[in-house]
Amino acid sequence: MNFYAVKAIYFFEMHRWWRTLMQSLASPVISTSLYFVVFGSAIGSKMVEIDGVSYGAFIIPGLLMLALLTESISNASFGIYFPKYNGTIYELLSAPVATTEILLGYVGAAATKSIVLGIIILATARLFVDYQILHPVWMVAFLVMTAVSFSLFGFIIGVWANGFEKLQIVPMLIVTPLAFLGGSFYSISMLPPLWQTITLANPVVYLISGFRWSFYGVADVNVAVSVGMTAGFMLLCLALASWMLRTGYRIKN
Repeated sequence: MNFYAVKAIYFFEMHRWWRTLMQSLASPVISTSLYFVVFGSAIGSKMVEIDGVSYGAFIIPGLLMLALLTESISNASFGIYFPKYNGTIYELLSAPVATTEILLGYVGAAATKSIVLGIIILATARLFVDYQILHPVWMVAFLVMTAVSFSLFGFIIGVWANGFEKLQIVPMLIVTPLAFLGGSFYSISMLPPLWQTITLANPVVYLISGFRWSFYGVADVNVAVSVGMTAGFMLLCLALASWMLRTGYRIKN
């Protein structure tokens, strides 16, 4: 393992993030805080509890997961797309750096940024809503698995995209709607039976349900299924991203 190469890629990406801190950190924290103010403090205080949890506290895992998904994808996709765009990707591909080391550098940096963002959002939520974390180890595990999985997914999008507009298509038109419909603001048990069945086809449901269970011990689906779905998605993305780098898909042409 070439740790110097991994370290160089990792810190290059972290420095790029530091230069755009207002856009990459302050903006999502402020946006999510507005959700806490509106839905947590203002509207949440007028609504009934869900599964014994106040509405303001109930939506925290969903909102945190929403920010984590979008930022993981954005960080990783822009990270690998810019070297493609300005041609420096060929310097990386011609260097004695293995596929695994490239993935560790880019995905590790993107996941780190998302986890830091998630921790800041979680601390910010405490200012507006009182919440508890019943299973802190599992909470961290879901946070890390989701950040890594969707950073890998963002890496795939960055390799696939051949224009800036394509970097935004999947997060805006697919991931964000799936997160909103995946139980960020409600329990899927509140839906009619037919829509409950349809909603189970949404993979984000398992992420939010498992993450919410780590906070309050309540879940829409079995926690083991949530862990399995998250791990399966991570392995699938890892295999696809590795194949893209090995074959030079949309990189070497």
